[in-house]
Amino acid sequence: MATEDTLTWSASFAIAPLSRTPKLPGDKLLLPPSALEQLLAAAPTVVEESSRHATTNFDPFNPYTYAAERAARAQFESRSQQLPHPLTFRLVNPENGRIIFAGIREFSAEEGEIALSPALREALGVKDEESKAVSETSDTDNDIDMSNGDGPLVGPASGGITVHAKELPKGTYVKLRPLEAGYDPEDWKSLLEQHMRANYTTLTNGEVLVVPGGRGLGGKKEEFRFLIDGFKPEGDAICVVDTDLEVDIEALNEEQARETLKKIVARTQRAPGTEHGSSVGGTLELFKSQTGRVIEGDYVDFKVPSWDRSQGIEIELSAEGDEELDLYVSPYGPRQRGRPREDEYVFAEVASRYAKRIRIQPTNVEMEDAEALWVSVHAYGDHKNTQNGSGSPKAFMLRVAPFDPSNPATDSDPVEAENSHNPEDVQCDNCHQWVPQRTLMLHQNFCLRNNILCPKGCGQVFQQRSEAWQNHWHCPHDSSYGNTSLSHAKHDYLSHSPQICPNCDRNYASMKALAAHRTTILPQEGDPDEPNHEAMLSGLTPHELADGARTTECHLCNKIVRLRDMRVHLANHELEKTSRPEPRICRNILCGRTLDGTSHNGDTRAGTRKGNGPGNDLNLCSTCFGPLYVAMYDPEGKALKRRVERRYLTQLVTGCGKKWCKNEYCKTGRSNTGIAGTITMKDALPMIKPHLEVLSEGHDPLHFCTDEGSQRRKGLAEMIAAERGLKGEGYDLQWCIAALEAEGGDLDKARAWLKGWAPVRS
Repeated sequence: MATEDTLTWSASFAIAPLSRTPKLPGDKLLLPPSALEQLLAAAPTVVEESSRHATTNFDPFNPYTYAAERAARAQFESRSQQLPHPLTFRLVNPENGRIIFAGIREFSAEEGEIALSPALREALGVKDEESKAVSETSDTDNDIDMSNGDGPLVGPASGGITVHAKELPKGTYVKLRPLEAGYDPEDWKSLLEQHMRANYTTLTNGEVLVVPGGRGLGGKKEEFRFLIDGFKPEGDAICVVDTDLEVDIEALNEEQARETLKKIVARTQRAPGTEHGSSVGGTLELFKSQTGRVIEGDYVDFKVPSWDRSQGIEIELSAEGDEELDLYVSPYGPRQRGRPREDEYVFAEVASRYAKRIRIQPTNVEMEDAEALWVSVHAYGDHKNTQNGSGSPKAFMLRVAPFDPSNPATDSDPVEAENSHNPEDVQCDNCHQWVPQRTLMLHQNFCLRNNILCPKGCGQVFQQRSEAWQNHWHCPHDSSYGNTSLSHAKHDYLSHSPQICPNCDRNYASMKALAAHRTTILPQEGDPDEPNHEAMLSGLTPHELADGARTTECHLCNKIVRLRDMRVHLANHELEKTSRPEPRICRNILCGRTLDGTSHNGDTRAGTRKGNGPGNDLNLCSTCFGPLYVAMYDPEGKALKRRVERRYLTQLVTGCGKKWCKNEYCKTGRSNTGIAGTITMKDALPMIKPHLEVLSEGHDPLHFCTDEGSQRRKGLAEMIAAERGLKGEGYDLQWCIAALEAEGGDLDKARAWLKGWAPVRS
């Protein structure tokens, strides 16, 4: 097979306005469906060189072979015109002569229009106002003129883009030059490979390649910008799909190389845990203060793994001077997994006064299903005038303690204790200090000359010539105030600066509104004054309709579930709790096992399904029944009853000899638990006779010595069964035994298992 010629096609399109342009990555564009039809018509024809017949057994003298020949020729003709892969195009802006190469995303644009990615719009010098004007005035009937040659094109009078189909060679080498100093190869190498594979089809010589990075020290999205400065094979552009591309990074000049090296060394010296860097964070324990330091723009993360859920919890941050340190807190649970940041948090205290406290009530809906708490200390830096990580580390102290919301003493302000005064003292009208009556006149004379009370009602007193008074400010929009220019800039940035969500590009009035949007389980989208009717009919949120096809892993069963189906999936787990078979526990009163075995994913018949069930009529687990098993024919159970009697007698007269045994029907267990008296064979028979008489009924508890782990799990299960939650709910003993068996005796994991798989007892 061979092609007659390369693909030759060109057309001119109006630029689609941003309102009808989807979010396109890299060098991707959208063309109308008619462009695909014209491309197929202009595609080179494949010529069959081996035979002029479509089938090898065609015989012109045999009429029965004609049908197969016609079918084969039709199939061949449908494949005789093939488009190159991938499709690449040369874009020209006639207004300014700029040229760039691009790859196709879809043929779904409006007829007569071309949709361009932001990178293509920037490279072609397209202005949003021009594209909107062109889209409103262009006549779509005259926009497109397809031709299979290089003849003149007829398109829009102005603002259009000329598109040429252009096959590009596969690139083998490209040289990139960073446009800024300080890029660390450890930062961008993996990002570059991943970004180009997902978003780029071509690279154009002389253009700028923008690679988004992670979040910097200030929480802002980083970008790495590279100049494309030559590649092999040489030309105007190369194709980077299905090729082994070697990438070389070189500095623009020697000065940039030296500056990059300095920044990398400085960054290494200021790494977390070093002398000039931030602390590494860790675990916060109740009532234990944790000290640390944080450099400007950085975060130090701490984790609170456990606390008394029936009480509230208070997180307090202290620092010296006018350091702008902020406190952010987020629960870690099924709905919120990320660590708190200035644009993604649940609780925050960012005022410019210490000590900063966040009090979380036990009834807060945000704390539902929370497994732990993330606490982050952030050192704010002016996003416009300073660089992240500049300055010396700022010291702080963090403390976590419970508090009782029903006790009014816990809500008292500790400052009130400092305002205690003697009965003879009087209060100065200017500075509000309490001074002795005899010295009031001297104090007021000095105070009125040197001090000034803020006239806006915040109650602060300043020296008239102090820097704090010169920088004192009050926000005209809310009740916030401060004493430094940095605190004023921080307040304006966090509370009154418009923000854009990096995930959905929606605008928000402040950082607080953006954080509330990003920390909801499914952020809401759409205009609240004009709700999405499709969402109202379906019962889904607009975000679920737009982005709910993404998948995540269920934290209970580890199944991959679409986000839009997660609510129903979790509700199904709740229904399964009531229909799940109740665990059957071992008849041995000291044993902490179930008869059928329990799995981590909530299966209360896991062992029986695998053929590892008890296999006896005494309702004993396989471990407890093991010493009683004998392979003999015993239809009436007489031999089994004798073996049970013999085991009881052995325990009571001889004992098991295990130091952990607490069996009251065992000599060793009676000794361990402090029960006095020695039992003889004569005394033992009357004790065990009642149990033997009802042995076959399967309900009377048995008292056999067991291993330490099983006995310990039984004690823990009884403790959990006795617990009651805030709503007065608990779990039955058999479910508690199953939970501890499934989680290997781990108490915290057993409680989580019960919450996920067991029905509650009111």
